[in-house]
Amino acid sequence: MGNPIICVDFDGVIHSYKSGWKGVSEIPDDPVPGAIEWLMRHLPTPDAICAMAPEYKGPEVQIYSSRSKSWFGRRAMKKWLVRHGLHPAYIREGILKFPAKKPAAFLTIDDRAICFNGVFPTAEEMMKFKPWNKK
Repeated sequence: MGNPIICVDFDGVIHSYKSGWKGVSEIPDDPVPGAIEWLMRHLPTPDAICAMAPEYKGPEVQIYSSRSKSWFGRRAMKKWLVRHGLHPAYIREGILKFPAKKPAAFLTIDDRAICFNGVFPTAEEMMKFKPWNKK
């Protein structure tokens, strides 16, 4: 059995998304502070960086976004991550995955979600929802 999948949203979690939606392959803003470092801590070390790195025993991070259905969107996210400090080996060696369909994940990290606690939210509660960076 493989490592559990952690599905991470891109816009608003990795990409700060301050400018809002500009198109599937337009990603104008900087990363959320600490996002790139967090990703690298939760991915196996590529051989291109260190072939002697200890075996990674954590969850498998996969990035899924509304951009993911488009090849252009997936390519744009990969290029953006490298431009903002992710070593290209994470992409080249297929360590960081960008599925075209939402994976069956153990956990999802998303800025536009309500954590279900057994009580269904009212329409009013749902309409008042604001992501963390808009509060």
